[in-house]
Amino acid sequence: MGDFETISLEMHGRVAMVTINRPEKLNALNSKVHREGAAVLDELKDDNEVRVVVITGAGEKAFIAGADISEFEGKTPVTQRAVFQERTLFNSIDSFPKPVIAMVNGFCLGGGNELALACDLRICSENAKFSQPEINLGIMPGGGGTQRLTRLIGEGRSMEMMLTGDMIDAETAHSFGLVNHVYPADQLLEKTLELASKIAEKAPIALQLCKEAVKFASRSNLDEGLRREVDLFAICFSTEDKQEGVSAFLEKRKPEFKGR
Repeated sequence: MGDFETISLEMHGRVAMVTINRPEKLNALNSKVHREGAAVLDELKDDNEVRVVVITGAGEKAFIAGADISEFEGKTPVTQRAVFQERTLFNSIDSFPKPVIAMVNGFCLGGGNELALACDLRICSENAKFSQPEINLGIMPGGGGTQRLTRLIGEGRSMEMMLTGDMIDAETAHSFGLVNHVYPADQLLEKTLELASKIAEKAPIALQLCKEAVKFASRSNLDEGLRREVDLFAICFSTEDKQEGVSAFLEKRKPEFKGR
């Protein structure tokens, strides 16, 4: 791995844990986090030993408390638009071929919530708080929040979060479908790695194709989605992992997937 100032990395078997490491700023997203985070994902994408990525924030207070507002000062419409037309960490996560899990360990606000939304699964602690508070700054979400949040929890709930800027707690987020699981803070790491390791045992190519198909579902109509599903399903039959999975099932043993 390269030498990064705002990102740290730990390996847990085949699970890579990427930590946004700005606890003094509650892990607020600045331009360096976007650049370095995207660079880390580039390296992990090409590492065949990595099957699943977990993204979290350093410290106990915050996952990510939003964008670094100091970078908004002096921005014109043209310069701000240019920033978000460049490669962002949001889009780098969204297009990452391997499963990505957000481990939310505190405040998950604004750009932090948008980053969690870009992930495939979201697991949080009982003390987590979520919001899209941009309206309180006289702006609106710009990192995918209006689109990904609405697709995930529906128009009415998404609209209320964005128009009020209010925070919701972990239980509410779970009831909305914003997060998959909620755990006590002292169990969050263990439970997240347990799920990530379970996924990491599955066939890597099939994981990638499942992710592609599910994401396509929210971005196309049903007929297009069904055609894509059949095409991706057929691709699975070209893999060694498919043969291994079938053989292991018939032989009543655990499969050993190689990602081929």
